[in-house]
Amino acid sequence: MQDVSFSKAELERYSRHLIIPEFNIEGQKKLKQAKVLVVGSGGLGSPLLLYLTAAGVGTIGIVDFDVVDETNLQRQVLFGVESVGRSKVEAAKERLESLNPHINIITHNVHLNSANALEIAKNYDVIADGTDNFPTRYLVNDVSVLLDVPNVYASIFRFEGQVSVFNLVDQNGKRGPQYRDLFPTPPPPGLVPSCAEGGVIGVLPGIIGSLQANEVLKVITGIGEPLSGRLFLFDALTFTTRTLKISPHPETPKITELIDYQTFCGIGPNSDQTASLVPEITVQELQKLRDHGHDYQLIDVREPYEYEISNLEGDLIPLGQLEQSLAQISRDRPVIVHCRSGKRSADAILLLQNKYGFTNLQNLKGGILAFAEEIDNSLAKY
Repeated sequence: MQDVSFSKAELERYSRHLIIPEFNIEGQKKLKQAKVLVVGSGGLGSPLLLYLTAAGVGTIGIVDFDVVDETNLQRQVLFGVESVGRSKVEAAKERLESLNPHINIITHNVHLNSANALEIAKNYDVIADGTDNFPTRYLVNDVSVLLDVPNVYASIFRFEGQVSVFNLVDQNGKRGPQYRDLFPTPPPPGLVPSCAEGGVIGVLPGIIGSLQANEVLKVITGIGEPLSGRLFLFDALTFTTRTLKISPHPETPKITELIDYQTFCGIGPNSDQTASLVPEITVQELQKLRDHGHDYQLIDVREPYEYEISNLEGDLIPLGQLEQSLAQISRDRPVIVHCRSGKRSADAILLLQNKYGFTNLQNLKGGILAFAEEIDNSLAKY
């Protein structure tokens, strides 16, 4: 290890680390030398970034291209109301530098993809995956394999969380499993909703993100037993935990290059033809119909609890009840179908067109989110 020194202020700041026999000054030196790339600064990224910063990780990179929205504040404790509308990475950098001025924060205000991921990640020792979608999870995994760095993984959904450490070489030179050993292929599109579609209890990312930060610190310092070869599962609703053993799989393909992860996960433009097969109407066109009193039926295929949060006063027929409710759907006038973002309503129209012969259906492009954004700002966005 190269020579690392600390100022008096740093020694005082990290004193509770330094007096731990298993950690002491050597562990703190390793933290100061470390470079960690955190992908995502949202629910998981917030506690992860706060605790890595507080612990004294010397260089922290943040990848995120999003801006802070009011709906983030229920769980993304890195941000306050003053951050709404700002770039997440810039708001995060400002907050983290106020927490610890002795470290270096590097921002990457871009969408991580196959074209830029290797260039961004090449100077980091550890990648921490705080994303909420499968294409980026597979991308992060493949980057970690190609660059030969550990991938500290976590995910959350509703009341459940997962944590593991992938692609870690232990002290005996044995390499642990990667993400593809656990999940060789992604689930079918739409089967597993994102947190935006399915929700998450606000405290859960704080719990799981803190556990993820703990694993990052263990990987950097070499103390304890990282979750390599193990998947930790937590259920906040029942307060139960399980730890599953995972191993490298002999049939996991060798990673040689980055690919098109949208298409790999079945949601790319070449693999999802839903949009081209479903007639669409814009929110502006819907508003004109409303203004001029045209005769049409508006159907909302979301769930009842979503309807209570915000609605366009359409007929509520949840997607799962659609086939039992065909008599409620008009065939002799225009029918506009909508959901939160347009995905479920497109699926509903395909079902009704292909299986039941409907020819009068249109999908509201962008769903109620687009209507709230472009037409009626008083509607709650969720």
